[in-house]
Amino acid sequence: MASNYEGSRALVVGGSIGGLTAGLLLRDLGFDVTVVERTPQVLSGRGGGIVLQPDTLRWFAERSRRKPEEVSTFTNHLRYLGAGNAVLHEESVEWRYSSWSTIYRALFEDFDPDRYVLGEFAAGFSQDDDGVDVRFVSGRTERAELVVFADGISSIGRRRLSPDSAASYSGYIGWRGTVPEREVSRETHALLGDALAYSVGPDTHICMYPIPGPDEALSVGERLLNYVWYRNVPEGPELEEILLDKQGIPRPVSVHPGQVQDRYVAEMKEAARRLLAPAAAELVQRTAEPYIQAVLDIRSERMASGRVAVIGDAAFAARPHAAAGTAKAAADAWALAETLEASAGDIAGALAVWEPTRLKIGNALVDRVSQMGARSQFLNTWTPGDPELQFGLYGPGILTQAAPVA
Repeated sequence: MASNYEGSRALVVGGSIGGLTAGLLLRDLGFDVTVVERTPQVLSGRGGGIVLQPDTLRWFAERSRRKPEEVSTFTNHLRYLGAGNAVLHEESVEWRYSSWSTIYRALFEDFDPDRYVLGEFAAGFSQDDDGVDVRFVSGRTERAELVVFADGISSIGRRRLSPDSAASYSGYIGWRGTVPEREVSRETHALLGDALAYSVGPDTHICMYPIPGPDEALSVGERLLNYVWYRNVPEGPELEEILLDKQGIPRPVSVHPGQVQDRYVAEMKEAARRLLAPAAAELVQRTAEPYIQAVLDIRSERMASGRVAVIGDAAFAARPHAAAGTAKAAADAWALAETLEASAGDIAGALAVWEPTRLKIGNALVDRVSQMGARSQFLNTWTPGDPELQFGLYGPGILTQAAPVA
């Protein structure tokens, strides 16, 4: 049914992983697609590791020139470490991982760079029965029959469709970083190199796994060991202070590598020695430029209106505990494309059909990761090996949409 959209234009606002996935799928439906990204240069070096769920890998499994194994690493074990690196729990389970930059570059290579516009920040939009006019701060206006906002947690699309939706701070931050695996000790590499590994302490936990190294290196010894370490910081002056970068500029979402104040980096590395298993502590202490992510929740009341859709983090931002952020963005895009394909050219009708299920999935995910965060950071009931703590977009260990949504 791709011919239903020949001659129709689609504009995707936001050129990260979710936006590129949407752009590629809409292009395959026959739309003339433009992706508009607000940064002035092609995105690179952003973010750390990604746990890959089927929705994230689906493009590579079904349509890309790159195969899943060309963009990912894998491990064979789930492992919890305790004092003295004691193994508290271990089971055989395979997971695949990548880095944000590896997946982004692979999607970008599959898209048409001439249809990827940089340096344009969307300011607002209006629509009529036939199309949508998107206005940019530069003075540029673009008109399309379909507009998809994939512009992250500060989304203009969400603010217009769900004006009462706002970010809610979880009570903790994520310290993130990577270390070349060749730089850690043999003992640490033996524990972390083939595992999704955790270390859990009072009001804290860290998650670790190997991801592609520089230049997408996948060989053991050339990869990076990636982590996110969750630490409680109360909302208010203490949080505001730690989210100031080295120039004193507030960074309410994340403080980038090399920009975290040195005093906080020093304290974090010292705390790792006291609070984490030795292998985890070594990883933290060897990190050259750790960075901070504020852990936030965002919910949307609407994801569609007329010919406008909002996907991924632009609609729902979920804490990373289910490893489902990129999977949800990809799943939103695939579901949108499939609904459009079945609609015989009725864009507004397709979006009205698409929206209810996506809202249900988004709310269920935010509910679940909020409960997981409470268990680890405040209730201290995060128990090694508990199946309720497994990754999964659609539920603990539930990785495909065929499963029922709670």
